[in-house]
Amino acid sequence: MGRAVFTGQLLLGSAAIRPIDPLILSQTRTTFSFLALLPLLVGLHGWQRIKLPARDLAYCFLLGILGVAVSNYFYYVAIQRTSVATAIIVQYTAPVWVLIYVVARRQQRLSPQRVAAVALAVIGIALVIGIVGVKPGAGPNARPALRLDSYGLIAALLASFSFAFYNIGGHRILARYDRWRVLVWTLAAAAAFWLVVNPPWKIASAHYAPSQWLFLFVFSMISVLGAFSLYFLGLQHLEPTRAIIASCLEPVFSILLAARLLGEVLRPIQTLGIVFVLAAIVIVQRPARAIAAEEKSIVVEPIE
Repeated sequence: MGRAVFTGQLLLGSAAIRPIDPLILSQTRTTFSFLALLPLLVGLHGWQRIKLPARDLAYCFLLGILGVAVSNYFYYVAIQRTSVATAIIVQYTAPVWVLIYVVARRQQRLSPQRVAAVALAVIGIALVIGIVGVKPGAGPNARPALRLDSYGLIAALLASFSFAFYNIGGHRILARYDRWRVLVWTLAAAAAFWLVVNPPWKIASAHYAPSQWLFLFVFSMISVLGAFSLYFLGLQHLEPTRAIIASCLEPVFSILLAARLLGEVLRPIQTLGIVFVLAAIVIVQRPARAIAAEEKSIVVEPIE
């Protein structure tokens, strides 16, 4: 949906919705979700349901700005300037960066299984973005070079690093508070940050049409509140590791939908790269039994 609205391909009735900038999409996504989630939690359980000590509140604000706000923005920039496949595959390397971090900090042991996961992810990214496997040249058998927007690719990498930061930083606080409490304050931080970056008078000057506001609201409810509600429901019936492995189907569905609905074309070499990255994610999330018995793994689920 994001890619469609960036490129003017999203229809509401018989008319296409005018393209929306990634900044306003990121801003309204967190702001609308916060405004919907806050009264729901407070109304059902009171302010005690979301109360946090000042130190932990500041910590959530750091996660909300550097994790949620930054990652959302760069992820949508990547979708706008490259493709859904490139953006989501590069973003979904976040578990690999988390693994590298915790191994470097000696919080987990390095194993051949994990080395293989990192290698697969790096090779997969290289295939997806065309660093290897596509040879430019002349002649009847030459293959055209894969051209990608460099800024879009950098944005995808920044989004991936930001997701990794969110999960590393959020691991400690999620061990002490439930996810909804942490989520509502990280969304609050992201919403406040965007109000400073893009204040209301700038939004008003853009003169967004009612159809655009309708899309922004529906998109927020589906992609944040709806998605998280279903994911948390799944966690009630599945172990976290199994739930995360199942969530790896998200890039597959996104890429297939983009190909079917938006006409995005994948080269065979890119498809192979996507398979490599997905395999790396599954390997990272399924540590060896002997190691898993001694370690407490960090759960990684990107917030898109």
